[in-house]
Amino acid sequence: MINYLDRGTIASNGVNGKKRTCDDKGICKSGSGIQGDFDLTNFQDGLLSSAFMVGLLVSSPVFASLAKSHNPFRLIGVGLSVFTLATAGCGAAPSFWFIAICRMLVGVGEASFISLAAPFIDDNAPISQKTAWLAVFYMCIPTGIAFGYVYGGLVGEHLNWRYAFWGEALLMFPFAVFGFVVKPLQLKGFSSVESKKALTPMETVSAVTDDLDASKVKGPILVGGDGISADELNKTSKSLDIHNILNRLSQFGKDMKVLLVDKVYVVNVLGYVAYTFVLGAYGYWGPKAGYNIYHMKSADILFGGITVVCGIFGTIAGGFILDHMSATINHAFILLSGATFLGAISCFSAFCLRNLYGFLVLFAVGELLLFAAQAPVNFVCLHCVKPSLRPLAMAMSTVSIHIFGDVPSSPLFGVVQDHINNWRTSTLMLTSIFVLAAGFWFIGIFLPSVDKCTDENETQVSPNPMVDMKTLPDGNRDKGPAEVQDSNFRPPC
Repeated sequence: MINYLDRGTIASNGVNGKKRTCDDKGICKSGSGIQGDFDLTNFQDGLLSSAFMVGLLVSSPVFASLAKSHNPFRLIGVGLSVFTLATAGCGAAPSFWFIAICRMLVGVGEASFISLAAPFIDDNAPISQKTAWLAVFYMCIPTGIAFGYVYGGLVGEHLNWRYAFWGEALLMFPFAVFGFVVKPLQLKGFSSVESKKALTPMETVSAVTDDLDASKVKGPILVGGDGISADELNKTSKSLDIHNILNRLSQFGKDMKVLLVDKVYVVNVLGYVAYTFVLGAYGYWGPKAGYNIYHMKSADILFGGITVVCGIFGTIAGGFILDHMSATINHAFILLSGATFLGAISCFSAFCLRNLYGFLVLFAVGELLLFAAQAPVNFVCLHCVKPSLRPLAMAMSTVSIHIFGDVPSSPLFGVVQDHINNWRTSTLMLTSIFVLAAGFWFIGIFLPSVDKCTDENETQVSPNPMVDMKTLPDGNRDKGPAEVQDSNFRPPC
């Protein structure tokens, strides 16, 4: 909620403000907010609104990969700490480039939990309410943005836009601390952090070198009964570090290959990309289209209000409906394709109408149906892969919908509108892309799908492959990792 509050805050009139303007007589009006203080062009102002994508896209796969060797809540603590410092930096920014860099770092905060929070919720939700719990989580997207508009407007108007960012930092700080102090919890499909305590002699060498200042040590030291010099320890440590990095890169490549050949996952993400493409353009151009087509006096409030209300009720309804249908991948695809197709027809019909009130009713019905897809699409993403791949699956899904969805859709819609100069036609063309999303998800109904979260044959994934092979009970010393399960092993679901 606080993360998406930031999205609304940076876009609010109270924080974003307006640039300095001068009339033909040379009389100038001072600007306000970020745009006024830094005298930004519209292009520079637009960069600030999307700068967080840089941090999000770069760090999402990193956090997903690190989840295999580090406790997820610690990773979330790191990400939210970066978010806290970055938002505080936004408030203290002395220049455009400083605040632009801080906005990039803000994306690291979201990246730390988009790939980890959903699997955690899925692990701990009651079996009969898994999708409903996910729906509540994703409901925070429209709600947070809406609260951000109000929060940014009030703080910017009565205090100063900088205080809005400092307030965000204070709000997020307790959650960052919580990520570090909460009892270590693990995602299903990964080994317990306790397994890290059992180190092999070679790992003991690495542990010693981490704490050893080689420049102060002379002569050999004893490790495991053998005399090893400080230089040899340093070389061993560096060799292990390089080996570790190469192993992680190799494993990342293998995991990506598994995702790319999974037809259910690929079809689900393709549908999600097309779906997000339209929603992204709606979010940016919707109020302006409404103003130009229907001459709305309060287009921002009307579109914002409809989106918030439909976002909350539609998202939660989608989760409860799928749970009521019995949450399976096949049922999720049926709900996704059906709700999206009906929502597309409703929104398309709305923009065909000449009457404002008829438009508002049909558009609201359409958005209600479209937001019902939020929980099911993420349910499929979580359950079509084995538990150990869920963080990466969520991360790459998020990266894909941004790179190919909402990031390019707004400028592309602008190009189309500049070319044909007809808001109604442009909006109808955009809305028709929802049918493509429904088509992808309709294909998913006929694909062989197995809920891999219920696969009890998957062993826990150890954060260190050396632990699998060497740190085993004496009776199992010759067995591989696939033959010896962690003592704390539980079935993934």
